[in-house]
Amino acid sequence: MSDPFELGETPEHTAPQSGGDGARPNAKPRHLLGLNESQLEAVENIDGPVLVLAGAGTGKTRVLTTRLAHILMERKARPGEMLAVTFTNKAAREMQERVANVLGTSVEGWWVGTFHALGARMLRRNAELVGLKPNFTIIDTDDQLRLIKQILLAREIDVKRWPPRSFLFAIQGWKDRAMEPDEVPPGEVMDAVGGDALDVYVDYQARLRAVNAADFGDLLMHAVKVLQKNPDVLAYYQNRFRYILVDEYQDTNAAQYMWLKLLAKNHKNICCVGDDDQSIYSWRGADVGNILSFEADFPGARIVRLERNYRSTPHILGAASGLIANNEGRLGKTLWTDIDDGEKVRTHGVLDSGLEARFIGDEIEMRQRKKENLSSMAILVRTSAQTREFEERLITLGIAYQVIGGLRFYERREIRDAVAYLRVISSPDDDLAFERIVNFPKRGIGEAAMQTIHVHARARKIPLTAAIDELIITDELRPAPRKALAALMSDFSRWRQSALELPPAELCDLVIKESGIIEHWKMDKSIEAPGRIDNLKEMVVGLEQFDSLQNFLEHVSLVMENEENKNTDKLSIMTMHAAKGLEFDTVFLPGWEEGLFPHQRSLDEAGTEGLEEERRLAYVALTRAKKRALVTSAASRRLFGQWQSALPSRFLDELPEQHTERSDLGEAGGVMMDDFIPTRQQRRGPTINGRKESVAYRQVSNAGDNGDLEIGQRVFHQKFGYGRICGLDGDKLEVDFEKAGQKKVMASFVEQV
Repeated sequence: MSDPFELGETPEHTAPQSGGDGARPNAKPRHLLGLNESQLEAVENIDGPVLVLAGAGTGKTRVLTTRLAHILMERKARPGEMLAVTFTNKAAREMQERVANVLGTSVEGWWVGTFHALGARMLRRNAELVGLKPNFTIIDTDDQLRLIKQILLAREIDVKRWPPRSFLFAIQGWKDRAMEPDEVPPGEVMDAVGGDALDVYVDYQARLRAVNAADFGDLLMHAVKVLQKNPDVLAYYQNRFRYILVDEYQDTNAAQYMWLKLLAKNHKNICCVGDDDQSIYSWRGADVGNILSFEADFPGARIVRLERNYRSTPHILGAASGLIANNEGRLGKTLWTDIDDGEKVRTHGVLDSGLEARFIGDEIEMRQRKKENLSSMAILVRTSAQTREFEERLITLGIAYQVIGGLRFYERREIRDAVAYLRVISSPDDDLAFERIVNFPKRGIGEAAMQTIHVHARARKIPLTAAIDELIITDELRPAPRKALAALMSDFSRWRQSALELPPAELCDLVIKESGIIEHWKMDKSIEAPGRIDNLKEMVVGLEQFDSLQNFLEHVSLVMENEENKNTDKLSIMTMHAAKGLEFDTVFLPGWEEGLFPHQRSLDEAGTEGLEEERRLAYVALTRAKKRALVTSAASRRLFGQWQSALPSRFLDELPEQHTERSDLGEAGGVMMDDFIPTRQQRRGPTINGRKESVAYRQVSNAGDNGDLEIGQRVFHQKFGYGRICGLDGDKLEVDFEKAGQKKVMASFVEQV
């Protein structure tokens, strides 16, 4: 590569930056053309600490890449003297490509990449200082869990009561804060996994060193310790990296923050780009306090606010800005644009979540008729469990869609497992489904036992379940797997009998509980586990619309086969978290109800901080929209298998009136919405850390209790409408509905009229 100081030797690049009167000359360097005043300030102020508060859609990527190129063109540093940190490999590649385009040549020898990639690069050069060799292996999650399980077994810790993943979760949390075992506070030790986590952490680190390995948490933690404990190494890197640039600074955790602060301590030529209003990953260890304390960490820092938005209309920006202004923990900025006003943010209330899916489906069809591409539209949900009703509706309408950042509902692991159980109940000959769940949850049925079963099944030309029925009364199998298989066959026999008597939804609920699927995910301490449980409960809700198990399984098969050509124009469905960094002309935002959004778990676990992060998530969701945003809420929603009344989200009240068009009083199903929507005074006030300041959801009636219901009583069902009870059997009712005819329903799903 050519010397970077040879770049930009044309008169154009060597022109002075300003005239004698302070006015900028016409012969502006080419790479600075088109930058607005704030962007230019962020690019040209090279020396000293700079924090760039880059609002959504304000061109931060261009600022980052132009700043890198500008440092090279100003001969302030060579590529090898610059450190540029991103959060994804894609962002790192894009940064390199854009700088190369600006310079007109490729750049080599500089340090640009993710925190983990750069940490690994630094660690390989100093591995001996932390007890490793330079060729150490970086292990993945599966290897981590396997190693922890070995340690638990050696310590005689019950892995069923205390799963390896729960220990891994605790260890990762400590590593995210750069805490080695001897630095963990005593109070945290007793709170983590029955008090054994620290001992397991000690053994785990010793085992990693013994096999010359590191996990992803080690890459930054070890790098921090190398710098803290070796002044000569710290001085080397501080002198080497004359300029440091960091993208998405609001998403840094404690270890990343410490690493950056150590490297920038002397020269302080650090530029961090981020948005405190878009800090939405605390569950991954991100600490919004890092960006909020930048001025305290680097006294005299220049704060540059990028507030001119190039993406959204004034109404969308006004609504988002008014909403986020309710947060106290922010540095503050106000987005603006010179785009035409456009449409106001629409809010719309419906009776239930089913009508919500229909309403949004109708809106999508209407936009299609106006020749808008599906790819320009997106549905953004708070939790992945919400996608099912929208997927079902879009399939019914024949609208092509894709789930971004996750699997389609029926492709998710926990759903496929539950469906596999139902397939075996419906068809004992379904070997593929049976093999999927024969040892899930774990029953001690290993490969040797399965091989014996397969050999017998092939020899007799019978299904696996039939082979097991024959083998469990012989001695071919060892006692432990024979006993486990006998219990499983007994379960399936009982479930098949229940399938003759119970509606599909109740059968599914019974199976996922008795099989141990729900308990398995309750014991799993991973971040994904609560969402998997919610998805399973949502699956039970979905079965309510099917008259038979066979009809449901046929429906699932059709859904799984509904894979259009990859080049087909598709609408996108994703969670709000997955939408960060994306943009669409039209964004649909369903489920804005207390308890769902803001999510009750966030309020319970993090109090006011959790509420403010939920509000930041709402801000991110709104600012994904370029032209229009439609926010919906339902007066009733199925949660955890129960119909529950929902209060509209407090975030709806926080949207400024001048930027919002409200249509909450629409008529649906012959009932006026104003009969279901409480006043602002009724729905205001958070439920935080157990302090009941409002009710997020209220249950219609308790499961298993038919209350004062009696034959002849007129009732209302959210799906079937109005009817009269013609039969009672405990918590099960027979109701003669006015439009749907006679149906069997649960007492908990009806309201007295």
